[in-house]
Amino acid sequence: MSTELSRDQLYIDGQWVDGSGDDEVVVVNPATEETIGRVPQASVADIDRAVDAARRAADDGPWSRMAPRDRSQALMRFTQEVANRRAELVDLIIAEAGCARPFAQALQFDTPLRYAQWFAERAASFPYEEPLPPQVSARGLGQGVIRKEPIGVVAAITPFNFPLYLNLVKIIPALAMGNTVVLKPSPYTPLEALVLGEIADAAELPAGVLNVVTGDVEASEHLTMHPAIDMVSFTGSDAVGKRIMGQAAEGLKKVLLELGGKSPNIVFAGSDLDKFAASAATGFTIHAGQGCALPTRILAERSVYDDVVARMAAILGKINVGDPTDSKVMMGPLIHAAQRDRVERYVGVGLAEGARLACGGGRPDGLERGFFFEPTLFADVDNAMTIAQDEIFGPVGVVVPFENEEDAVRIANDSRYGLAASVWHPHATRAYELAAELRAGTVSINGGGGGPNSWGPFGGYKQSGIGREFGDYGLLEYAQLKTVTWSAGRQ
Repeated sequence: MSTELSRDQLYIDGQWVDGSGDDEVVVVNPATEETIGRVPQASVADIDRAVDAARRAADDGPWSRMAPRDRSQALMRFTQEVANRRAELVDLIIAEAGCARPFAQALQFDTPLRYAQWFAERAASFPYEEPLPPQVSARGLGQGVIRKEPIGVVAAITPFNFPLYLNLVKIIPALAMGNTVVLKPSPYTPLEALVLGEIADAAELPAGVLNVVTGDVEASEHLTMHPAIDMVSFTGSDAVGKRIMGQAAEGLKKVLLELGGKSPNIVFAGSDLDKFAASAATGFTIHAGQGCALPTRILAERSVYDDVVARMAAILGKINVGDPTDSKVMMGPLIHAAQRDRVERYVGVGLAEGARLACGGGRPDGLERGFFFEPTLFADVDNAMTIAQDEIFGPVGVVVPFENEEDAVRIANDSRYGLAASVWHPHATRAYELAAELRAGTVSINGGGGGPNSWGPFGGYKQSGIGREFGDYGLLEYAQLKTVTWSAGRQ
């Protein structure tokens, strides 16, 4: 199957339209360094067209006024069209993002489809109105409701690492609440986003409800500062998130920010070290370490520290790195050369600060093309080191020793991030008590249970973001709350 995009246009107001300029975005396969597609580079004028279309659809169109069940059915058609194109979209995930096939199928396609289907179904039964308790006063009996209404026009800006995943889990809940959306994907991974325009056509979404534009930093900045945008939903680095928050502040827009992480993975003596080591090694090398919530900071109790390092290094050395189209390969490349250069710089910093390489640290032998990097593990790491504090966004884990439970919690919370955490402890009750002390939005115990939960909110403490995604809390992020009261009569 060809991974070339069949359209060289933008999706605006329910139509495929030419960009207003001559510039283009070149899409490169990170495993081969070959060009696999070209899409228009949206200009400021193109962004204006998309926002105007979304604004008209929000203010004058039928979408926000539909019965919830009708909106749900439209989104179910949309998610079914996504499911129908699974093979093509998985190929695009592999070609655009370089994700190894097993993870492209399970984590980058099946998981977000499940979330999207949940949101589409929930749109029919979500409590858009809730009664207020009756209030009795000298003025009489008062009644009322809390209404959850659309915010309006949402700008959804997504990164390169999980493109289809993040596109779906932003646009579907936003649409489910009756908003309209302008989707702007990363310039490294625009192809899957434009396919969603084709899917919007197939699902017969009203014109202007979903618009897909491409572009670079200029396009993103114009979108976040546009006066007709009511909300910005962004996933990416904390540095960019801060800039977006500042840009959105000019118009007092609502922001939903899912940002970086340096998630601790804490293992205590008495835990199943074989199970932990396998989980930990896989955990920070998924998609070459390009994930905000990946557990890249391993905290090991001193008595098992050397054992943990040895077990993890042995497993990491066996991870098959290479062609992501091969179902036997477990780790593909980084997204581009600049990202690999960034990882190499951090390895150099780690060595300079006194950490010890237990595994990896360079480019794999025999892979002359593609932006590949070895699974890498640092030992003898102090939590104050740069490699323990910064989000590297590559397949690099660090192992930090701790003395006792109090020390483990202190080290785990000693980070500007707070997106996720993991606790491995021989006593489940104590593990739960420790989880309550961790400043992180999501905590798994002894490997977690059953995978991602559609009802569970996801987001971070501190500089890992603002707001929550998934579940009813994720839907509420895309809603305005309105209190309506009336008199039921005097006493």
